[in-house]
Formats: sequence, structure tokens, C-alpha cells
Amino acid sequence: MNENAHGLPVGQLNAHLGDELVMRVGIPHKGGALAFHAFNQGHPAMVSANAFWSSKRAAFAFPETTNLSELDFAMDSAGFSAMLLWRNKGRQRGMAGIFPWTCSEYVDFANESNASWWSQPDLCVEKEIVSSAQEIDFRINATATFLEGTLRILYEWQNELAKTCSSTVVANLLKPPVPVIQGWESAHYERSLEMLQQVWSRWQPWLAPPALIGLGSVCRRDLNHPTHGLYAILDRLEPLIPTGSRLHCFGVKGEALTKVRDKHWIASADSMAWDFSARVNAHRSGTSNTMAHRCAEMDRWMSAALKRIGKRYDSSLVPA
Repeated sequence: MNENAHGLPVGQLNAHLGDELVMRVGIPHKGGALAFHAFNQGHPAMVSANAFWSSKRAAFAFPETTNLSELDFAMDSAGFSAMLLWRNKGRQRGMAGIFPWTCSEYVDFANESNASWWSQPDLCVEKEIVSSAQEIDFRINATATFLEGTLRILYEWQNELAKTCSSTVVANLLKPPVPVIQGWESAHYERSLEMLQQVWSRWQPWLAPPALIGLGSVCRRDLNHPTHGLYAILDRLEPLIPTGSRLHCFGVKGEALTKVRDKHWIASADSMAWDFSARVNAHRSGTSNTMAHRCAEMDRWMSAALKRIGKRYDSSLVPA
């Protein structure tokens, strides 16, 4: 990042990435035993902003005490389950009548959370959410529009701060988001990426090219389908990813990690599959899905995931 005489930062990065593929474990809570366990085991995490939203107070709240404060966690604007819940409740008070919060509320909270990085508001397109090609197109367009709105808010706030603060302080207090591309078929993602680049380029050199781009809506699909499988999407995107940018894959299946690891333009992935496995395995065995059982499933899933991406996992940490 550079700075100019007016205190407004330029060339800002939206994420600071290492060379290795990072696997993040999804945590459905804003704190508690699961966050404590992930902290103790050293699992990088992904948390949905929905975990911090109080529908009763219509406001975000970060816990005064939570292990997330000491954890490498990233923030997703909202997961699939949250989107499904809101759709079933009808029109919401926030963005596009879909989110319960406004864009300003989200940008403010995401920056206050001290997350390692945070994603822009986006609209997922899983089949359980959308019912037509027109709705998919709307959600792709809306995701690009949300990115523009998010960057406008951030730019205005940084300009205001720059009147009294140095560029370093401004950049540390208000960080740019990770933009997200959406779609169902590989051609959708190509169009979404083009729209993302059109939006982002208008804000350079205030922003550097995005170091990290999110790939949304890839968890509920056949990996090998020729048009909407994850592998087909990645093959289509590979020659199109901007120079210097890498992807985060939201909700990738564990079995896909062996192929994902060989694509060095993919920086990270996350999954909530471990928690689904915990429920299924508890039901099959006729036992209670206790917090201890969920923690054990988290470790078993992460152990298998890290083996697939070629990282060593200390099996002594996995509960018996």
C-alpha cells in the first residue's frame, strides 16, 4: 500500500495470503465451545455474518469474550442456510429486501470484527434458492451491484477518516472486501468475473487488484458435471483469473481437495461438511450429537482434508 499527501491510502490489498492452500473450518456460532475448540486445535475458520446478527435488536453484535478474537477467521456475508431462512420469512428490511441488514451496517461490522478478511455481500444461486434462469441472472447482477455499493461506502468513509488520520490508520480501520463471483454453470461465473473486474477497475489505484476473489455456490453440486460441476467451473476460470489474484472456494467438498491443491491460483477453501457429518453419524449410531461429538467430527474432517491437500496433521490432537 502507498499513501498520498491527503492521507487517503492507495493500492490497498483486500487480503494478505501465504503460499500454501489454507483450509478453513466453518463455525456456525459467534463463540462458544466450537470456536474454543478450533482455537485450541489451530484450525483457521470461516464464520457467517449471520451468526452475529440479532433479529430481535436488528443489529450486529460481536461478543465481548470469544476465542474468535484470537483465531484466524474470515467472514462470509451470509451462508446458504441463512439465505434459505430469510427467503422463507419473506421480504427483509435490508439490501434488496433479501438481507436483514443494510450494506452500511455490514461494512461497519465486518471491519470492526477484526476478521482476517471479509467478503462482499453476494447472492447465492443454489437450486434450493432460485427457480429460474432469470433469477440466476438477477443474482449475478445484484452481486456486482452490491460490490459497487460496498466500495462506494468504503471510499466515502475512508475519505472522511483521511481528514484527520494518516493513510496507515485509515487503511487499518477500514479494509476492502473480498469480491465474490456467482453462478450455476461455468459460463455464469465467467460473466460474473467480467462484471467484477469492471467494477473493481473503476476503483483503482485506490485499490490494488484483488489479491483474493471468492467463488460462491459450489458446495451443492456434482463435482464432475460438464457444465455446472466444480471442475468444469475451475477449468473455465483458470485462464481468466486476473494476474496476481487467487480464489477462495466457499463450501468445497472434501473429495475435491486433491484436485484443488494442485491449482496454485486457489488460495483457500472452507467447509461446514464436518457438522453435517456429525449430525448424520450421531443419528446412525443412535447417540446424541453432543458438543464433544461435534468437536471430534471437526477434527476428523480436518485431518482428512489436510491429508488431501498434502499438509501434516498431528493425529494426537484428535479426540479418541
